[in-house]
Amino acid sequence: MYLLGVDIGSYSAKGVLLTNKGEIVATATQAHEMRVPGPGLAEHDANADWWGGFCSVTKQLLEKTGIDPKQINSVGCSGIGPCMLPVDAGGNALRQAVLYGIDTRAKEQILEMTRCYGEKFIMRHSGMSLTTQAVGPKMMWLSKHEPEVMAKAAKIVGCPTYLVQRLTGVCVVDHYGAANYAPFYDVEKMAWNTELTRDTCAPELLPEVRWTSEIAGSINANAALETGLAQGTPVIVGTVDAAAEATSVGVLEHGDLMVMYGTSIFFIQVVPELHRDERHWSAPYLFPGTWAAMGGVSTGGALTHWFRRELTALEDRDTAFVALQAEAALSPPGANGLISLPYFSGERTPINDPSARGMFFGLNLTHQRGDMYRALLEGVGHATRHNLDMFNEIHPARALYAVGGGVNNELWIQSSVDIANKSQRVRRHTVGAALGSAFLAGIGVGVFKSCDIERINPIEREIVPQAKLRDRYDRDHRIFRSLYEINRTLMAELSDEI
Repeated sequence: MYLLGVDIGSYSAKGVLLTNKGEIVATATQAHEMRVPGPGLAEHDANADWWGGFCSVTKQLLEKTGIDPKQINSVGCSGIGPCMLPVDAGGNALRQAVLYGIDTRAKEQILEMTRCYGEKFIMRHSGMSLTTQAVGPKMMWLSKHEPEVMAKAAKIVGCPTYLVQRLTGVCVVDHYGAANYAPFYDVEKMAWNTELTRDTCAPELLPEVRWTSEIAGSINANAALETGLAQGTPVIVGTVDAAAEATSVGVLEHGDLMVMYGTSIFFIQVVPELHRDERHWSAPYLFPGTWAAMGGVSTGGALTHWFRRELTALEDRDTAFVALQAEAALSPPGANGLISLPYFSGERTPINDPSARGMFFGLNLTHQRGDMYRALLEGVGHATRHNLDMFNEIHPARALYAVGGGVNNELWIQSSVDIANKSQRVRRHTVGAALGSAFLAGIGVGVFKSCDIERINPIEREIVPQAKLRDRYDRDHRIFRSLYEINRTLMAELSDEI
């Protein structure tokens, strides 16, 4: 028997087929693009990118393995988040999906909601300040700018909810995902805040809230035809990609901290209790009695895609990144005195500033393309350190686990480890959220216990900081932090023109 996990990322859908013993039988990928229709905007076509991606990787896995779909015990879905997608009563998308914190369109609504309810009230009830990561302000943006779409909406959903609804007809979100609907979710009551929803949106627009590995429903007839899966197969509630990714590398106990190197950088630390801090986000974790503190760097791998697309003539993505990596490797640590701010789409934690802007500082006529590419990677590393220093103040981590596509970029992950001066463990399988979703599906039907991940995905190596680089990167980090502080007023002024 088998377990299926599918994850929808910013640039691709990934699928994993796992045996009941925890062995990976096959993987599959389907690429798509992230649409950027304007500055600070990021969208997906939910039907083509999310549902189309799910159907594609599922069919690939069935064709590769030749297994009978009836042999699949359970299905787990995860996806980028938090996103904002209005759907009709049939679960059909009414517009392009507005993506997570990388989309900064709701800046005015963040300020308006914060003024209306007060920052202390929001922090007390939501466990986080309102930032570009929050769904609530994006719902308010939709009401203001596209009232005709909001009027047609039966539900406002994120990626995992959309997939589960297409598969089963049930509209449900896990507690971890619901917390991202700030300020509408009450983290202490673990339920929708009906007082706030009455004021700003119809409560019926919000999905039902349940725990991640609970069975939401089963594959319906239409979904069976489109995906090739067997009608009646159980589907769990699922979760946001970062939480599924954290699960895949065993971030399940107090003090475990995940660093996810993907299109953006995401952090999840399991903490012993709800911890409110305006610099990060807090939420229930995946199982009853567990809590998480989270953070995110808005642009990680997205910068490498931007650089390749806009500043090179290299068309093929795979060969382009091999060439850029080789050029960057010729540039020494510190990129020959070049420092970048990676705030190309605002920034999430710990500065939570949608007006933050990207920067190359220190350019001269001797700099080459490899220096600029290395500086971008190191800029993401400095933003990563900024977050890890924050988490260390809150609750020192007992272990850091690296995961995501960036783990395969040796220059990127080594420079991030060197800059933060913190070792990071890498497990054998870096498939990521798709593996985590399959594992959670196994928990949902009683095949696995949470501790089984240690057997399924053991630690394979540890990336250790190079002591000789500490002084260099400490100096660069000081400059990195100062560049934002000195320029943030100017960034806000420039942002007002867009």
